[in-house]
Amino acid sequence: MTPTRKLSELTMANHSSLVLAERVGRIKPSPTLAISARAEELAAQGKNMISLSIGEPDFDTPEHIKEAAIKAIRDGHTKYTAVDGIKSLKQAVINKFTRDNRLKYELNQILVSCGAKHSLFNLFSAILNPGDEVIIPAPYWVSYPDMVMLADGQPVIVNTDFSHLFKMTPAQLESAITPKTRIVILNSPSNPTGIAYTAEELKALGEVILRHPGIIVASDDIYEHHLWNHTPFTNILNVCPELYDRCFVINGVSKTYAMTGWRIGYAAGPANIIGAMKKAQSQSTSNPTSVSQYAALAALEGDQSCVSMMTKAYKERHDFVVSELQKMQGIHCIPSDGTFYTLPSVEGLLNKQTGMADDMAFSEYLLNEAEIAVIPGSAFGAPGHIRLCFTTSMEKLVDAMQRMHKAIAKLLA
Repeated sequence: MTPTRKLSELTMANHSSLVLAERVGRIKPSPTLAISARAEELAAQGKNMISLSIGEPDFDTPEHIKEAAIKAIRDGHTKYTAVDGIKSLKQAVINKFTRDNRLKYELNQILVSCGAKHSLFNLFSAILNPGDEVIIPAPYWVSYPDMVMLADGQPVIVNTDFSHLFKMTPAQLESAITPKTRIVILNSPSNPTGIAYTAEELKALGEVILRHPGIIVASDDIYEHHLWNHTPFTNILNVCPELYDRCFVINGVSKTYAMTGWRIGYAAGPANIIGAMKKAQSQSTSNPTSVSQYAALAALEGDQSCVSMMTKAYKERHDFVVSELQKMQGIHCIPSDGTFYTLPSVEGLLNKQTGMADDMAFSEYLLNEAEIAVIPGSAFGAPGHIRLCFTTSMEKLVDAMQRMHKAIAKLLA
């Protein structure tokens, strides 16, 4: 007689025969979150870690936004809302586009989602069929390729470099387009480079896209308000209005108003595809969190001085960090136009003398030797680089740069 097996043994046996979906095997965990978790682990062990790894504002959410959320709770706004967001928030988004971007939309052209990442995922889910291609300029935000693959699409990476300030050229774009191309992603200013396209550069890219009627533009504008160096923000629709019927503008409140945890993003575009995105969202998350929607409403309609205050601080930090990096032997760093990132090249330190094989090894060296967490550029399609975030105090940034100076000097000794 066969002995009775324990439930735990049966469960383990069943698990061993389970097969995951192929789409899950195609994607990888977020390297930024993994490195941040490693830094936290080292800090818990007593290490004096400084994290320059995660792209999250260190400022608190402004008080008037928090008060609006508290009021929403007290007023009972804690139930389901319309899938695409409360009408007042959608109208505030429309007003924002009119005020900041000179773009006109109607209510049925707006979809509020659980963050800008969710807005992009909805777009890919609504547009892509298996094998459809999405053009992604590198360096890129780490999630773009994986979100495309989750929607059964095929990322097509266009490599850029220092010589063109990490910007995709019209010739590169034209060369990457095939009959399978469905979407071109533009992120300006960019995560991870901090570089922004000029109006002239966007117009030139738009002219290429206009020659291919079946291609959609996904304009990720999440960092639009964190710009400096007299660089005015330009959306591709400002210089190529002919793309209006096939352009989707993605934005949100996370970066502008230090609301990363509130999870509110939004998309604007052609009503029929926004409707398809809404249908997809209705069968996933349904509406975004009701309380967060009221907080986002206060953010978009309230006092905007908090935005300029944060941008000023990021600019001061940027100027200091870039100036220090430019003093370091083996590092090549160009100034950013905005965001709170910089992406210096460390290729001058990757050689037999230092024993550093690649940017992964150098990032690990900084983690262990200097107790600084940065992200290897390989995660962004930029091998030989590292990404630093200056979303921490100036005091910590001064300390971090001193540690980097010492760590590099030791490496070259």
